[in-house]
Amino acid sequence: MDTDGNSKVDDSFEEFKRAAKRKAKEKYILKLYVSGMTSRSLQAIENLKKICEDQLSGCYDLQVIDIGQQPELLTSEDIIATPTLVKELPKPIRKIIGDLSDRERILVALNLQPKNGNYG
Repeated sequence: MDTDGNSKVDDSFEEFKRAAKRKAKEKYILKLYVSGMTSRSLQAIENLKKICEDQLSGCYDLQVIDIGQQPELLTSEDIIATPTLVKELPKPIRKIIGDLSDRERILVALNLQPKNGNYG
C-alpha cells in the first residue's frame, strides 16, 4: 500500500490494462506469400485468418501474394520458402515460414502473447 491507501498491484494492473488497450489499437500490416493455391497455401491462409479475427479483429491489413503471379517479389522481399508470413507493422519486422498451424508460435512471433506466459 502507498500513502494514499492504494495498492501497488492495483496500479500495475491499471497500467497493464492501458497498455493492452494501446496494443489492441495498433494496426498490423501482414503479407502472406504463397505459391499457388496448394493445400499448404490454403491451410496457411485459413490459419492466419482465424488468428487475425480472434486476436486483431478489425486492426489488421492482410495481403495474400501469390509469388507465381509476382515472382520478382522473391528477391526484393527475401522470400526463401512458401508460405511465408511477413509482419511489417508494428515493428520489428518478423518472418514466419510454414502453414501457420502452430498457433502459440504464431502469436508469440506476432507479439500478441507473451513468450512462456511471462509478462516481464
